[in-house]
Amino acid sequence: MSVNQGGMRIGEVHAQLRKLFPDVELSKIRYYEDKGLVQPSRSRKGYRLYSERDVDCLREAIRLAQEEFVPLRVVRLRLIEQGLLLVPNVTPGARHVARESTVSVVSAPAPSPRPGLNVVALATNDVEPTPIKQHFSISELIATTGLTPEEFNQIQALGLVTPVEVEGETTLSAIDVRVAAYARALLSRGVDVRLLGTLRRIAEREVGVIDELTQSLRGVGNERARAESLAVVVDVAREVTALCNVLVERELSSYQRV
Repeated sequence: MSVNQGGMRIGEVHAQLRKLFPDVELSKIRYYEDKGLVQPSRSRKGYRLYSERDVDCLREAIRLAQEEFVPLRVVRLRLIEQGLLLVPNVTPGARHVARESTVSVVSAPAPSPRPGLNVVALATNDVEPTPIKQHFSISELIATTGLTPEEFNQIQALGLVTPVEVEGETTLSAIDVRVAAYARALLSRGVDVRLLGTLRRIAEREVGVIDELTQSLRGVGNERARAESLAVVVDVAREVTALCNVLVERELSSYQRV
């Protein structure tokens, strides 16, 4: 029997969800299933059967998407993090073991930078290095940003940096280096590392807002039309970021007067 075996039909689930989200349509439940945000079991006749966890999963997915504007690709990650959604063929125990092994990637002090490392060194008064390389090893990132191995493990566990396999080697991107540098600057000030996860979620929410604002601009069309719409999306993203920065500046000025 599946660990997700349930007994509710889709109509019953829809009725439950409408108590919190009156406007939710039945089609949204099927759409979320297509996106991998819920994994109902099937009866012998092929009917979808939903468990209580499936309902919790849908409830949280709708909340994240509608109230926090989190993109669906990120919603799935958040559901997995909360234990509501299981990665296929992974049990809860195995997921815990995987996380333990992930955050223990670095177990020894980082070596000195290799000769000829093609990256601009982090200046004394700078926060963000300017990477020239496209891919970095974990030790290169640590040497470039000044993170300790323990701090690297912590920000990786929070999803701030995302190592990937490239030609059989674990690597990080130039953006990961920039993120790690800013994280290191905050940690050096005594900021609780757990708060950095909150900043990641704020960024995800901002991307979700941009996605909503530009949805009508990303229609189908020829290659030129898609390129032009992408340019508009980039401009909107810059304007949203600029507006957020000004709002933060205003709030900080109020904070300083208290």
